[in-house]
Amino acid sequence: MISFFEIAPKQLFAIIHKPLAGTQLEPTQVNWKTTIIICTVILLLAVSAITAINFTEPEAQRTSASKRTAMLVEVTRGEHGTFQPEIVAMGTVRPEKEIVLSPRVSGEIVSVSASFTPGGFVDAGEVLLQIDPADYEVVLLQRKSELLQASADLELELGRQDLAQKDYKELEGSISSEYKSLVLRTPQLNIARSRVEAAEAAVRRAELDLERTRIRAPFAAHIINREANVGSQVSAGEPLGELVGIKHYWVEASVPVSDLRWVDFSEQARTSGSNVRIRNRAAWPEGSFRVGSVHRLIGELESQTRLARVLLTVSDPLSHEPESTGLPPLMVGSFVEARIAGIPIQDVIRVDRDYLRKDDTIWVYENGVLRIRELEVVFRDDEFAYVRSGLSIEEQVITTNLATVFDGADLRLADATR
Repeated sequence: MISFFEIAPKQLFAIIHKPLAGTQLEPTQVNWKTTIIICTVILLLAVSAITAINFTEPEAQRTSASKRTAMLVEVTRGEHGTFQPEIVAMGTVRPEKEIVLSPRVSGEIVSVSASFTPGGFVDAGEVLLQIDPADYEVVLLQRKSELLQASADLELELGRQDLAQKDYKELEGSISSEYKSLVLRTPQLNIARSRVEAAEAAVRRAELDLERTRIRAPFAAHIINREANVGSQVSAGEPLGELVGIKHYWVEASVPVSDLRWVDFSEQARTSGSNVRIRNRAAWPEGSFRVGSVHRLIGELESQTRLARVLLTVSDPLSHEPESTGLPPLMVGSFVEARIAGIPIQDVIRVDRDYLRKDDTIWVYENGVLRIRELEVVFRDDEFAYVRSGLSIEEQVITTNLATVFDGADLRLADATR
């Protein structure tokens, strides 16, 4: 068969016009018939080519045989023994001691300690501010003068007591006993003594007011803010600044109620509970943490999450002491992660919690088939599950995720010889 595309255009034109030789036709009729003949030849050649292709293409061979292959899995074994789980909780840092510093006397501030500035550290008893003491020194002198006068009056009255005793002896038997105290000037003596005691109290009060013009730190503290400067006129009770203690910080953490039985709480005031590792993932380098301990269980659940509130404590939270050099400081109000070392769980099998399946089940490889086991899980941390029953240490746990799972499914191990 000669392909249409193998014929040169001039030869094709000659073949088409050959039957028309010797025939006398109008030019329009020749063009119209020529077009019809060309289209017909092209159509016939295309049909011929398609038919040839269809008859010569290879045919797919269909087989009716099917082969069932066991699923390929990897396995591991759990660990048996006694393990100390970790309870992961999130919490907020709070100061153990926090006060708003305020004066007990009024006056003008005449000096401020260089340590009394936001971010500064002060020792217990350190003078932070000085209120003008002049007025209080004058009052103290006045009260001391009043005490001297009252003491002198008492001395005079004691001298009169000797004369009264002599008079009473001369008149003894001639006056009734109810007038004895008047003759002996007992009321006058009591008044003189009370005036001395009142004057002594007034002096003590003036001394206290004078001492209170020096405002001291009540404990070793970190300065959070300051609200007074030299020249400020302050009144009693007016806030001067905010201080927090630097010996200990608290972390108020939220723990599921079901996990409380694994937390060792301190039963005595001087006994610490479970150890805790505290991390601030947002601010500290990887691997940095602070060590603390469980302090107390707060007897109230959070209103929204219904989680238990546990109080943790960290010593020297700002790394102020030499032994804490290099440790990251805690910041009040920061959100941290706390890993609480739980009470050891005895006689359990520990498996990776990723291998647990729906409804506390696990897949086990047993003689080439899959077995689904129900487990008694006593505790889960963020890495492991601790199984009391339902799994033995000899059994092989399937670690591979399978799409089709049913008890008795055929399996083969990934490391077995094929």
